[in-house]
Amino acid sequence: MIITLKKEAPKQEVAKLINQFEKQGLKVNVITGENYDVFGLVGDTAKLDERKIQANQWVENVQRIAAPYKLANRMFHPEDSIIDVAGIKIGGHEPIVLMAGPCSVENDEMICHIAKEVKDAGAKMLRGGAYKPRTSPYAFQGMGYEGIKCLDHARSETGLPIVTELMSADKIDEFVENVDLIQIGARNMQNFDLLKAVGKINKPILLKRGLSATIEEWIMSAEYIMANGNPNVIMCERGIRTFEKYTRNTLDVSVIPLIKEKTHLPIVIDPSHATGDWKLVEAMSLAAIAAGADGLIIEVHDHPDCALSDGAQSLKPEKFKALVNKAKLVAKAVGREI
Repeated sequence: MIITLKKEAPKQEVAKLINQFEKQGLKVNVITGENYDVFGLVGDTAKLDERKIQANQWVENVQRIAAPYKLANRMFHPEDSIIDVAGIKIGGHEPIVLMAGPCSVENDEMICHIAKEVKDAGAKMLRGGAYKPRTSPYAFQGMGYEGIKCLDHARSETGLPIVTELMSADKIDEFVENVDLIQIGARNMQNFDLLKAVGKINKPILLKRGLSATIEEWIMSAEYIMANGNPNVIMCERGIRTFEKYTRNTLDVSVIPLIKEKTHLPIVIDPSHATGDWKLVEAMSLAAIAAGADGLIIEVHDHPDCALSDGAQSLKPEKFKALVNKAKLVAKAVGREI
């Protein structure tokens, strides 16, 4: 971190600042210039609040050299992290993992049937919402624990590990017992109490990017989980909110190489929520694989027109199967496999 001081800063104020930083275990290199004095801070500056430093009347400017996240930072962890989800490995040069299933679990027969269909098409994990965060309080909110039991039944029928969304910390024990990959949804990306809570468990976490979150804010949310003891984080881009109206959200494909450059964590793409339109899901899935994604999470429903949530963005099983066949070709072209 570099701190520029105003030239007229009193010597006693400069000494006070130096002492303050040294007490925090930092080495302070002082460079005296004609118009400004500069501090170069060496050490772990992650806990320093630059806004608080900037509030000092003698400080002209504060600039970070390294990112504020340490545990997720590739600089301190050069090798790719590979996250194990019930024996399925995600990240690095492992095969690209396809997760598929309905937006919401609607009943036991439905989720078991779809699970068999997506497995036959090539999916390695089953997605489905038991607890559903909805914009409208009148919309279907999910089956709750009964939905978890349906997912468990589908897993026993197919062998597919399950991924579903955790909305509150009071359900953690239920999820630890029953869920293979715990999803933190976009609306909870900065629910810091929830992030701390899942940081204290030993389960893989699928962390979705918030609707309007910057990449650094998203990585810092991963840092919250990791800082509390859980290193098993998988990033998930699901589109961000922009001015565009033709799609539900705007899929940020550029985030794939950026996450791989800045962090060592795997990244999965959700083209269903990103576009909101089943006709766009295949193209965005192929683009994500070409850009280096480690997995896809796709919504599939037998009867999208009757779905209790997000039918417009759900693929029919035959469309999903066609997507998988094309995805295998793109994966091979970029040196991966599915």
